[in-house]
Amino acid sequence: MRGLQGKVALVTGAANGIGRAIAMRLAAEGCVVGIFDLDETGSLDCAGQIQAQGGHSHVELVDIGDYAAVARAVQSFEQARGPIGILVNNAGWDRAANFLDTEPGFWEKVIRINLYGPLNVHHVVLKRMAERGAGCVVNIASDAGRVGSSGEAVYSACKGGIIALTKTLARELVGKGIRLNTVCPGPTDTAILRSFTEGPDGAKIVEGLKRAIPMKRLGAPEDYPGIVAFLASDDAAYITGQTISVSGGLTMHG
Repeated sequence: MRGLQGKVALVTGAANGIGRAIAMRLAAEGCVVGIFDLDETGSLDCAGQIQAQGGHSHVELVDIGDYAAVARAVQSFEQARGPIGILVNNAGWDRAANFLDTEPGFWEKVIRINLYGPLNVHHVVLKRMAERGAGCVVNIASDAGRVGSSGEAVYSACKGGIIALTKTLARELVGKGIRLNTVCPGPTDTAILRSFTEGPDGAKIVEGLKRAIPMKRLGAPEDYPGIVAFLASDDAAYITGQTISVSGGLTMHG
Protein backbone atom coordinates (compact mmCIF):
# COMPACT_ATOMS: atom_id res chain seq x y z
CA MET A 1 0.00 0.00 0.00
CA ARG A 2 1.29 3.47 -0.85
CA GLY A 3 2.35 5.78 1.95
CA LEU A 4 2.61 3.34 4.86
CA GLN A 5 6.38 2.87 4.95
CA GLY A 6 7.82 4.58 8.02
CA LYS A 7 4.45 5.69 9.43
CA VAL A 8 3.87 5.41 13.19
CA ALA A 9 0.66 3.45 13.87
CA LEU A 10 -1.16 2.91 17.16
CA VAL A 11 -3.33 -0.22 17.41
CA THR A 12 -5.45 -0.78 20.51
CA GLY A 13 -6.25 -4.35 21.57
CA ALA A 14 -3.30 -5.60 19.54
CA ALA A 15 -2.29 -8.44 21.87
CA ASN A 16 -4.67 -10.95 20.32
CA GLY A 17 -7.21 -11.68 17.60
CA ILE A 18 -8.09 -9.07 14.99
CA GLY A 19 -5.89 -6.42 16.63
CA ARG A 20 -2.82 -8.61 16.48
CA ALA A 21 -3.45 -9.46 12.84
CA ILE A 22 -3.79 -5.75 12.04
CA ALA A 23 -0.61 -4.89 13.93
CA MET A 24 1.31 -7.61 12.09
CA ARG A 25 0.08 -6.39 8.70
CA LEU A 26 0.87 -2.74 9.35
CA ALA A 27 4.35 -3.73 10.51
CA ALA A 28 4.80 -5.78 7.34
CA GLU A 29 3.81 -2.67 5.34
CA GLY A 30 6.65 -0.77 7.02
CA CYS A 31 4.86 0.95 9.90
CA VAL A 32 6.26 1.31 13.39
CA VAL A 33 3.44 -0.23 15.42
CA GLY A 34 2.38 0.73 18.92
CA ILE A 35 0.69 -2.18 20.69
CA PHE A 36 -1.71 -0.75 23.30
CA ASP A 37 -3.27 -3.47 25.47
CA LEU A 38 -3.65 -4.71 29.05
CA ASP A 39 -2.51 -8.24 28.16
CA GLU A 40 1.23 -8.10 28.83
CA THR A 41 1.99 -11.64 27.65
CA GLY A 42 0.04 -11.27 24.41
CA SER A 43 1.45 -7.80 23.75
CA LEU A 44 5.06 -8.89 24.19
CA ASP A 45 4.44 -11.96 22.05
CA CYS A 46 2.98 -9.81 19.26
CA ALA A 47 5.94 -7.42 19.49
CA GLY A 48 8.32 -10.37 19.37
CA GLN A 49 6.67 -11.73 16.23
CA ILE A 50 6.87 -8.32 14.54
CA GLN A 51 10.53 -7.97 15.42
CA ALA A 52 11.29 -11.54 14.29
CA GLN A 53 9.94 -10.58 10.86
CA GLY A 54 12.14 -7.50 10.68
CA GLY A 55 9.51 -5.00 11.81
CA HIS A 56 9.42 -2.37 14.53
CA SER A 57 7.02 -2.19 17.47
CA HIS A 58 6.47 -0.58 20.85
CA VAL A 59 4.36 -1.88 23.75
CA GLU A 60 2.29 0.21 26.14
CA LEU A 61 0.27 -1.62 28.79
CA VAL A 62 -2.74 0.63 29.19
CA ASP A 63 -6.40 0.57 30.19
CA ILE A 64 -8.07 2.59 27.43
CA GLY A 65 -11.02 3.27 29.75
CA ASP A 66 -8.71 5.51 31.82
CA TYR A 67 -8.25 8.87 30.08
CA ALA A 68 -5.16 9.86 32.06
CA ALA A 69 -3.53 6.50 31.40
CA VAL A 70 -4.19 6.87 27.67
CA ALA A 71 -2.63 10.35 27.68
CA ARG A 72 0.48 9.04 29.44
CA ALA A 73 0.81 6.05 27.10
CA VAL A 74 0.42 8.17 23.95
CA GLN A 75 3.01 10.65 25.26
CA SER A 76 5.43 7.79 26.00
CA PHE A 77 4.88 6.20 22.58
CA GLU A 78 5.39 9.41 20.64
CA GLN A 79 8.48 10.31 22.63
CA ALA A 80 9.96 6.91 21.82
CA ARG A 81 8.83 6.50 18.21
CA GLY A 82 7.64 9.82 16.82
CA PRO A 83 4.28 11.37 15.92
CA ILE A 84 1.34 9.01 15.42
CA GLY A 85 0.11 9.08 11.83
CA ILE A 86 -2.31 6.15 11.97
CA LEU A 87 -4.76 5.18 14.71
CA VAL A 88 -6.66 1.89 14.73
CA ASN A 89 -9.24 1.66 17.52
CA ASN A 90 -9.76 -2.08 17.76
CA ALA A 91 -9.96 -3.00 21.46
CA GLY A 92 -13.30 -4.42 22.54
CA TRP A 93 -15.02 -6.79 24.94
CA ASP A 94 -18.41 -8.44 25.38
CA ARG A 95 -20.13 -11.47 26.88
CA ALA A 96 -23.24 -13.05 25.41
CA ALA A 97 -26.42 -12.33 27.39
CA ASN A 98 -30.01 -11.33 26.74
CA PHE A 99 -30.47 -7.69 27.69
CA LEU A 100 -33.18 -8.38 30.30
CA ASP A 101 -30.84 -10.79 32.07
CA THR A 102 -28.06 -8.20 32.48
CA GLU A 103 -27.40 -5.60 35.16
CA PRO A 104 -26.07 -2.01 35.11
CA GLY A 105 -22.65 -3.14 36.33
CA PHE A 106 -22.27 -5.23 33.17
CA TRP A 107 -23.44 -2.35 30.97
CA GLU A 108 -20.86 -0.08 32.57
CA LYS A 109 -18.01 -2.48 31.77
CA VAL A 110 -19.13 -2.92 28.16
CA ILE A 111 -19.54 0.84 27.66
CA ARG A 112 -16.24 1.67 29.39
CA ILE A 113 -14.27 -0.57 27.05
CA ASN A 114 -16.21 -0.27 23.80
CA LEU A 115 -17.31 3.38 23.86
CA TYR A 116 -15.42 5.39 26.47
CA GLY A 117 -12.17 3.65 25.49
CA PRO A 118 -12.29 4.80 21.86
CA LEU A 119 -13.54 8.25 22.95
CA ASN A 120 -10.48 8.60 25.19
CA VAL A 121 -8.03 7.46 22.52
CA HIS A 122 -9.62 9.63 19.83
CA HIS A 123 -9.55 12.71 22.05
CA VAL A 124 -5.88 12.32 22.97
CA VAL A 125 -4.55 11.30 19.56
CA LEU A 126 -6.71 13.50 17.34
CA LYS A 127 -5.63 16.67 19.16
CA ARG A 128 -2.06 15.84 18.19
CA MET A 129 -2.98 14.93 14.62
CA ALA A 130 -4.96 18.17 14.24
CA GLU A 131 -2.00 20.24 15.42
CA ARG A 132 0.17 18.54 12.77
CA GLY A 133 -2.48 18.80 10.06
CA ALA A 134 -2.45 15.13 9.09
CA GLY A 135 -3.61 11.71 10.25
CA CYS A 136 -5.73 8.68 9.52
CA VAL A 137 -8.08 6.71 11.78
CA VAL A 138 -9.62 3.30 11.13
CA ASN A 139 -12.18 2.28 13.74
CA ILE A 140 -13.12 -1.36 14.15
CA ALA A 141 -16.82 -1.44 14.98
CA SER A 142 -19.09 -4.40 14.18
CA ASP A 143 -22.02 -5.34 12.01
CA ALA A 144 -23.79 -5.64 15.38
CA GLY A 145 -23.78 -1.84 15.35
CA ARG A 146 -25.33 -1.72 11.87
CA VAL A 147 -27.99 -4.43 11.97
CA GLY A 148 -28.14 -5.53 15.63
CA SER A 149 -27.15 -8.84 17.18
CA SER A 150 -29.15 -10.93 19.64
CA GLY A 151 -27.34 -11.26 22.95
CA GLU A 152 -25.25 -8.13 22.32
CA ALA A 153 -27.60 -5.23 23.06
CA VAL A 154 -25.19 -2.91 24.91
CA TYR A 155 -22.23 -3.90 22.74
CA SER A 156 -24.32 -3.18 19.63
CA ALA A 157 -25.25 0.23 21.05
CA CYS A 158 -21.58 1.03 21.59
CA LYS A 159 -20.58 -0.08 18.10
CA GLY A 160 -23.42 1.91 16.57
CA GLY A 161 -22.07 4.86 18.52
CA ILE A 162 -18.59 4.31 17.06
CA ILE A 163 -20.04 4.35 13.53
CA ALA A 164 -21.82 7.66 14.23
CA LEU A 165 -18.76 9.10 16.00
CA THR A 166 -16.56 8.26 13.03
CA LYS A 167 -18.87 10.00 10.56
CA THR A 168 -19.14 13.08 12.77
CA LEU A 169 -15.39 13.37 13.34
CA ALA A 170 -14.76 12.81 9.63
CA ARG A 171 -16.86 15.91 8.96
CA GLU A 172 -15.32 17.96 11.76
CA LEU A 173 -11.69 17.14 10.98
CA VAL A 174 -11.51 16.88 7.20
CA GLY A 175 -10.20 20.45 7.11
CA LYS A 176 -7.36 19.39 9.44
CA GLY A 177 -6.14 16.76 6.97
CA ILE A 178 -7.53 13.84 9.00
CA ARG A 179 -9.50 10.96 7.49
CA LEU A 180 -11.65 8.56 9.55
CA ASN A 181 -13.39 5.37 8.39
CA THR A 182 -15.03 2.39 10.04
CA VAL A 183 -14.63 -1.33 9.38
CA CYS A 184 -17.46 -3.60 10.59
CA PRO A 185 -16.51 -7.26 10.98
CA GLY A 186 -19.21 -9.90 10.74
CA PRO A 187 -19.20 -13.09 12.87
CA THR A 188 -15.55 -13.88 13.50
CA ASP A 189 -13.76 -16.68 15.32
CA THR A 190 -12.56 -14.62 18.30
CA ALA A 191 -12.94 -14.78 22.08
CA ILE A 192 -16.17 -12.73 21.93
CA LEU A 193 -17.83 -15.15 19.53
CA ARG A 194 -16.62 -18.15 21.51
CA SER A 195 -18.44 -16.75 24.56
CA PHE A 196 -21.64 -17.17 22.54
CA THR A 197 -20.91 -20.75 21.58
CA GLU A 198 -20.03 -22.19 24.98
CA GLY A 199 -22.36 -24.90 26.19
CA PRO A 200 -24.19 -27.82 24.60
CA ASP A 201 -25.71 -25.79 21.76
CA GLY A 202 -22.46 -24.08 20.78
CA ALA A 203 -21.75 -26.24 17.76
CA LYS A 204 -25.30 -25.72 16.44
CA ILE A 205 -24.92 -21.94 16.76
CA VAL A 206 -21.67 -21.99 14.80
CA GLU A 207 -23.13 -24.16 12.07
CA GLY A 208 -26.18 -21.92 11.86
CA LEU A 209 -23.97 -18.88 11.43
CA LYS A 210 -21.96 -20.59 8.71
CA ARG A 211 -25.13 -21.51 6.81
CA ALA A 212 -26.33 -17.89 6.98
CA ILE A 213 -23.08 -16.49 5.59
CA PRO A 214 -22.94 -16.68 1.77
CA MET A 215 -19.25 -17.65 1.91
CA LYS A 216 -20.20 -20.48 4.31
CA ARG A 217 -17.55 -19.80 6.93
CA LEU A 218 -16.88 -17.58 9.92
CA GLY A 219 -14.48 -14.71 9.57
CA ALA A 220 -10.89 -15.08 10.78
CA PRO A 221 -8.68 -12.33 12.22
CA GLU A 222 -6.63 -12.41 9.02
CA ASP A 223 -9.67 -11.33 6.96
CA TYR A 224 -9.49 -7.71 8.20
CA PRO A 225 -5.94 -6.32 8.02
CA GLY A 226 -6.07 -5.82 4.25
CA ILE A 227 -8.96 -3.35 4.34
CA VAL A 228 -7.46 -1.59 7.36
CA ALA A 229 -4.10 -1.18 5.62
CA PHE A 230 -5.86 0.11 2.51
CA LEU A 231 -7.93 2.68 4.41
CA ALA A 232 -4.82 3.84 6.29
CA SER A 233 -2.81 4.21 3.09
CA ASP A 234 -2.49 6.92 0.47
CA ASP A 235 -4.47 4.65 -1.87
CA ALA A 236 -7.56 5.68 0.13
CA ALA A 237 -6.74 9.39 0.19
CA TYR A 238 -10.22 10.36 -1.12
CA ILE A 239 -12.17 8.12 1.28
CA THR A 240 -13.48 9.41 4.61
CA GLY A 241 -16.56 8.91 6.78
CA GLN A 242 -17.32 5.49 5.30
CA THR A 243 -18.56 2.28 6.97
CA ILE A 244 -17.40 -0.93 5.33
CA SER A 245 -18.70 -4.36 6.31
CA VAL A 246 -16.40 -7.37 6.02
CA SER A 247 -18.78 -10.25 6.63
CA GLY A 248 -18.51 -12.85 3.89
CA GLY A 249 -21.66 -11.37 2.35
CA LEU A 250 -23.83 -11.79 5.46
CA THR A 251 -24.67 -8.08 5.45
CA MET A 252 -24.83 -6.13 2.22
CA HIS A 253 -25.34 -2.40 2.06
CA GLY A 254 -25.76 -0.23 -0.99
